[in-house]
Amino acid sequence: MEVSKDPKTGKRVISIFMLVMLNVSIMASLRNLPLVATYGFSALFLFIIVGIFFLLPCALVSAELATGWPKSGGIYTWVREAFGDTWGFFAIWMQWIHNVTWFPAILSFVATTLALVFYPSIESSKIYILCVVLISFWGMTILNFYGIKTSAWFSTLGVIAGTILPGVFLILLAIIWTSTGGTSQISFGFSEFIPDFSSIHNLVFLGGLFLAFAGLEVSAGYASEVKNPQKNYPKGIIYAAMITFFLFMLGSLAVAIVIPTDHINLVAGLMEALKIFLNKFNIGFLLPLLGVLLSFGAIAEVNAWIIGPVKALYTTTEHGNLPPYFQATNDKNVPVNLLVFQAIIITIFSLVFTLMPNISSAYWILTALSTQLYLVMYIMMFMAAIRLRYSHPKIPRAYKIPHPHKGIWLVASMGIIASLFAFFLVFIPPAQLEIGNIYVYEGFLIVGLLFMCAIPLIIHSFKKPSWQQLSTDSSD
Repeated sequence: MEVSKDPKTGKRVISIFMLVMLNVSIMASLRNLPLVATYGFSALFLFIIVGIFFLLPCALVSAELATGWPKSGGIYTWVREAFGDTWGFFAIWMQWIHNVTWFPAILSFVATTLALVFYPSIESSKIYILCVVLISFWGMTILNFYGIKTSAWFSTLGVIAGTILPGVFLILLAIIWTSTGGTSQISFGFSEFIPDFSSIHNLVFLGGLFLAFAGLEVSAGYASEVKNPQKNYPKGIIYAAMITFFLFMLGSLAVAIVIPTDHINLVAGLMEALKIFLNKFNIGFLLPLLGVLLSFGAIAEVNAWIIGPVKALYTTTEHGNLPPYFQATNDKNVPVNLLVFQAIIITIFSLVFTLMPNISSAYWILTALSTQLYLVMYIMMFMAAIRLRYSHPKIPRAYKIPHPHKGIWLVASMGIIASLFAFFLVFIPPAQLEIGNIYVYEGFLIVGLLFMCAIPLIIHSFKKPSWQQLSTDSSD
């Protein structure tokens, strides 16, 4: 990851390679492969739609905002400049809180992966999944009390060893499988390329694809440090998107090739596909190694996100947006009480594994809620981009969407419409899963969404001048 200096200004700048790797580490997660694989070959069609109407607007808008307001805070700063402090705090809360529902989902992937390797009989045990989620998350929370010096290296190594390498290996196995006459569970004709639009229930998992490509606004915080951002930042985004796209697309097809789409387990599907491939080629002894690597990659991903969003939320103390209890830090400058609060919410949401009919349905409903929370933030980001074009037209932006007004309206509107579509889509129960009582499903999403949206507004309504003073004192 090369970091060079601009010969004219002497300012350190980020190379395209470093920017690409940063974005791949944010977006790429093999745990999403079974979710996409349920669509078979038509997943390619859905990926293209999400890429054009969501990924592209996210990349362009976040690049403009990050190069116009490069100081720390990211989404908090952008929305605050556009709509005021209350909504800036609300937006950064949404970015943080979506992780709270995402963590149990990815840790359930770790639990089932390890079970399939070492003790398959407990792979679908709800109690086992719950225990692994809680023990591992509380363990990582305590670990982060001691600072995050090695976090970046740990996460980078995890992405390479636990995501990219296993993903490429899975794709190679699928290529060998098909080229040697192995039976494919899917067809690759044009009719299979077009999704089944006969029922909206068949398209609900499309909402999960939005979450798979979310997170570009995080790396946009580095856009002002990229050399020649007008050209190189979009290139870096495109390269990262292509790597993630093909890793997801080919990886999901690899899973669908050996498992019928209506039999794919959203949590254990990846390991089940690997097991079929490895047994076919008489190299089943590699399964434990791959299971450990995949678990390592998922844990490294969680570790990368467990403190980052908390730190971002903590930056709002600069304006006194958090009560004194949440402003406390230890001698490592880690906001320990915020970490504990996060772990408590994780514990509560993890109980969903005991309420849903099976692990796949629990995994999906947590993914659905996480998607909705994150999309609320994205809608605010797109609206802020439009607003700032009018309220702060003279702020220099190293990267700017072409045309004073038409360009930003077109790009941001595409993002808003796509986000709203996905937001309401996941309220519909997916046809591929047994979700149990419809009232429990809808109630969980509605109550969870309202509760998470209400908390920042309630906190801000009780904001006191003394909070500002405390945050100032604590930073001195």
